Amino acid sequence: MNLLDANDIKGQYPNSWYVASIDADLNIGTLQEDVRVDICIIGAGFSGLSCALHLAQTGKNVCVIDAHRVGWGASGRNGGQLGSGQRLDQLELEKTVGKKTAMKLWDLAEDSKQLVKTLISRHKIDCAIKPGIIHANHRARFNKHSKQEVRNLNEEYGYSSIRYLDEEECREMVGSNAYFGGTLDTDSAHLHPLNYVLGLAKAARSAGAAIYEQTRAMEIEYGKTISVSTDKHKIKADQLVFACNGYLGELEPAISKKVMPINNFVVATKPLSEELATSLIRDDVAVADSKFVVNYFRLSEDRRLLFGGGESYGYRFPTNIKNFVRKPLLKIFPQLADIQLDYGWGGTLAITTSRLPHLSQMYDNVRSISGYSGHGVGLATLAGKLAAEAICGNSQNFETFEVIKPKNFPGGPAFKSPLLVMAMLYHSMLDRL
Repeated sequence: MNLLDANDIKGQYPNSWYVASIDADLNIGTLQEDVRVDICIIGAGFSGLSCALHLAQTGKNVCVIDAHRVGWGASGRNGGQLGSGQRLDQLELEKTVGKKTAMKLWDLAEDSKQLVKTLISRHKIDCAIKPGIIHANHRARFNKHSKQEVRNLNEEYGYSSIRYLDEEECREMVGSNAYFGGTLDTDSAHLHPLNYVLGLAKAARSAGAAIYEQTRAMEIEYGKTISVSTDKHKIKADQLVFACNGYLGELEPAISKKVMPINNFVVATKPLSEELATSLIRDDVAVADSKFVVNYFRLSEDRRLLFGGGESYGYRFPTNIKNFVRKPLLKIFPQLADIQLDYGWGGTLAITTSRLPHLSQMYDNVRSISGYSGHGVGLATLAGKLAAEAICGNSQNFETFEVIKPKNFPGGPAFKSPLLVMAMLYHSMLDRL
């Protein structure tokens, strides 16, 4: 199944609140002729556009192609949370890769947060960035780990922007009895992801990068000069970067073995009264919980509750996304039983077996950046910059991720969907225990 076509209309954004509230539609055209560039990037999301921007700023002749639109994929559909660290918390990461590498990965994740904030400021991207993320525990027994994680970050990493929330304070800040404590990270942030990615595209074009929408890569011929055949024309390039994440498909099987696409879903309520909105999330921070199938939510600029959640078995979207997400929404906020849902949309991200980004150099002139496992606002932006640096001769930080090689997902494409079903069923069961 090609996820570029499975759930969406060719060349059209989904009917999301993000699309309804974009700052400006860039309306970029398609590739009209064969071209020759220094670097071709496939995928116009956070990672591809960050890579293009940083390369163009060095004077490189770079183009970005996308089968649909700028930010059409996960970059324009996600929860908008700019979190600290990696997808794994530091205590878990230390056990997995050792403390030295874990600390390096922490530093790079910190760089990713600062990079996003700097790009927003430097390029005047209007994406309503706001501070703060609560990680809320859906089981009281997780509070012990949260206290240990806070202590570790405070004392071992010198990170003072995170603190522990006990049950009483957590429920004062999040109007739900579903949570028993957690942490508040005030240096994390949340934003309008589609406006952010459109801002990156505008900045990349201003720096000299060419972007072509509705231009699908169909076939790659590797060699000293790379040839990318699109649906209409050819691109010749000295270097190639895959930045497709969950929408790669079988364009490059060596990468698709390492990353698995999964779907996630978001709804937007009607605008809420100030009193109701404040009762749900007191301080206008974002929230993500401790479930494996994470619930995540925040308030929009016009005081809608944007709520993401739900378990998807297989790659097809539910026929009624609003009803699909309403179930987990009401488990967290039963007081919203009669609330109107104005928007419901789905998107496809990519995970790895390690839950860490998959950055790899396949050939001397071919790199891939993907697999952000739900932590892509910061890490995808950073990965684009690291790929650009590596192309320009500074590969040290790129190699920090490259040495962490995720295992292949078992089987070929036909087995991935059943594997996903089994994994989601297992972990959804654990969420209920």
